Amino acid sequence: MQSLSAQNEISNLRQFDNRLMHYGIQVGYSQSKFDLQFSEDQQVRNIMHGVRSYYSAGFHISVIADLRLGQFFNLRALPGILLLTRNIDYLWDSSYAAVTPLIEYSRSVESVYGELPIEIKFRAWRYNNFRPYVTAGGSYAFDFASLRKNKNANHESIVKLGANNFSYSMGVGVDVFLRYVKFAIDLKMSFGLADLKIKDDELYTQSIIGLHTRTVMLSFTFEG
Repeated sequence: MQSLSAQNEISNLRQFDNRLMHYGIQVGYSQSKFDLQFSEDQQVRNIMHGVRSYYSAGFHISVIADLRLGQFFNLRALPGILLLTRNIDYLWDSSYAAVTPLIEYSRSVESVYGELPIEIKFRAWRYNNFRPYVTAGGSYAFDFASLRKNKNANHESIVKLGANNFSYSMGVGVDVFLRYVKFAIDLKMSFGLADLKIKDDELYTQSIIGLHTRTVMLSFTFEG
């Protein structure tokens, strides 16, 4: 009994998770790339061996509105901004590259997304000042960078994408109850559902028949 009493005495914010509603802020580091499908067109395949995209760094910041649904479940809205830069690399055939001096081996995509994710948060039992959880949800995002008039200018080596994106996500994390605030760290994976490719007459675009986003986010949350 003395051991249990001592544990309760050192627990911080013991009634925090009983609130119906609370708010917070989330900041984090992101890594994003494109899931690409290479063209089946044989003429394209004769001069190009494939396209690929690697994870590139980004940043995100959100505000949190958290609604308690029960002892283990919460509903969360996390509207925010997601800044990303991604590249598409083109694997040209060496003979074609030799006779095409102005060929581009990489094109970049800069996105500034306004996001509205909605998540369900399932929390395990609290142990002292720690409480692990998992999340699942969906998100709508609008790419403000797509509004630039010169988005597809060749001299900038930029790929033009659709502005609207829908995605689903899954994540894991742990709440840490500090003296005055609840801190959390979580890792989330997001998968885009929309094909963002916009068709045009460029070979760089014709070489791709499907283009979706994939993003990994490491986030730090402060809730009060």
